Amino acid sequence: MIFFLNGLMVSALFLYGTYLSGSRFGGMLTVACFFFNHGESTRVMWTPPLRESFSYPFLVVQMLLLTYILRAQNVNRRSLIALSVSNVFFMLPWQFAQFVLLTQVMSVFAIYVVGFIDACKLQKILYAHMASLAVCFVLMFGNAMLLTSYYAASLAVCWATLEVCPKYLKMCRNDISLWAHISNLLKAKLTGYRDFDTSMYLCAVEFDFMEKETPIRYMKTLLLPLVFFIFVTIVVMAFRYVVSSKKSTQRQVAPFKQGEMVYHAVQLILFTVLAILIMRLKLFLTPHMCIMASLICSKQLFGWVFCKVSPGTLAIAILALMAYEGTANIQKEWNIVGEFSNLPQEELLLWIKAHTKKDAVFAGAMPTMASVKLSALRPVVNHPHYEDADLRARTKIVYSMFSRKPAREVKNELLKLGVNYFILEDSWCLRRTSPGCSLPEIWDIEDLANAGKTPLCILMSKDPRPYFRTVFSNSLFKVLEVTRE
Repeated sequence: MIFFLNGLMVSALFLYGTYLSGSRFGGMLTVACFFFNHGESTRVMWTPPLRESFSYPFLVVQMLLLTYILRAQNVNRRSLIALSVSNVFFMLPWQFAQFVLLTQVMSVFAIYVVGFIDACKLQKILYAHMASLAVCFVLMFGNAMLLTSYYAASLAVCWATLEVCPKYLKMCRNDISLWAHISNLLKAKLTGYRDFDTSMYLCAVEFDFMEKETPIRYMKTLLLPLVFFIFVTIVVMAFRYVVSSKKSTQRQVAPFKQGEMVYHAVQLILFTVLAILIMRLKLFLTPHMCIMASLICSKQLFGWVFCKVSPGTLAIAILALMAYEGTANIQKEWNIVGEFSNLPQEELLLWIKAHTKKDAVFAGAMPTMASVKLSALRPVVNHPHYEDADLRARTKIVYSMFSRKPAREVKNELLKLGVNYFILEDSWCLRRTSPGCSLPEIWDIEDLANAGKTPLCILMSKDPRPYFRTVFSNSLFKVLEVTRE
């Protein structure tokens, strides 16, 4: 299913580039740029079962539909329903989808403010987003995080701007406690602030700032210079249009009066900000740059060039220049051959299925808990959906096993969660992605009283008695039964 979806996504990218630029050569350029920069565009070839691999293909379809709506003179109901449906499929698998849709709402509202779309069209787009948010809320069993997200707040603010008070908007204070960790994460990225939750994010390589090598790789494939040139052209033409429209009482019919290109330029800015702050989010930036590259074939932007050179000739010339580095990048990926094998985890899962009750409750590292839930079908108290406030609180209790707290205290907290077995992995106790990023060091930020003591996970690895009992062990995992005495 993963590879099927991502194969369809490439077809959608071609259609997207073709529709946006008005030329099949634009679609061809989009697909070529995507493969020339494939290592910066997706992680599906290395870790297929990521949530983003299920989700992102639907964003491409969603943005294509939004482009159609922005360009259309009369928006029909079917396109709005299709937009809502694609929103739902994009949001359901991946919690970060809401951030992208937040930037989309901001971008569409921005082009409304400068006059590239009217209030009626913005209103219809907002209603489509609201409908999809409501559907996701129901399908996620009433997930309160959706309704208290910045995405939901942006929809409410934009709707209030249009409906309640067009000139002056009174900002209401909403309960955003479920999303406070996002504010703290941004605060930590820009300042020296640290707490347990932000450290759990920032110690992961994926949440580091964008690598310095990434823009260099964009430069080598000529993607960055091409997109920058297109971006500047859009900004200049949009500025001229806005200035000329202010001088006249009525907007003149001009070749650049539609807002879909300005939307893509604003969206590019916001995707760039996200990618710089959080490296893993460059998976939004790179494909969007590939889509923007198709606009080099747009008659609206570069009609004056096509009087001398045909779009096909220009596209082929650009592809020829890109191909030198692009084909080398493709060859590097083809030369990487490997396979995934995790025999110790297979042994663990088989033991769980054979020797534990079906209602036995497990706790441990979040990725391992996802496997226990999926493959062994056992209840777990924590899993990788760390964005949920309740789950963060439970995970923090579970991860106290990697702190320096007394064993009795940790055991009692696990019993309150109803845990029967704890899966201990020595690698989680010792590994350190950067200074201050081992789990005992992260705990030292908040648990100053026990700083300097031997981490509990090391003690439990040697001898878990009397508070725990080892019932299974192999080269990577130890299953500790929580004693009830």
